[in-house]
Amino acid sequence: MCDVKKFTEIYNEIKKLNPDDTLQIIMEADDEEEKRFYQMVGDFLLQQKQRKVIEGNLF
Repeated sequence: MCDVKKFTEIYNEIKKLNPDDTLQIIMEADDEEEKRFYQMVGDFLLQQKQRKVIEGNLF
């Protein structure tokens, strides 16, 4: 069984990333698979921010 607490901590750290951090991680990724992973993470974080803006009628 996996260590759920560890992955929850990782998730909470990832949520703190800003777009510049995500770009830096992508640029410094070791291979294409890792780059794609962090691109998806960046897309997810952007979607979360967009959802909050739309829900709050802030646009």
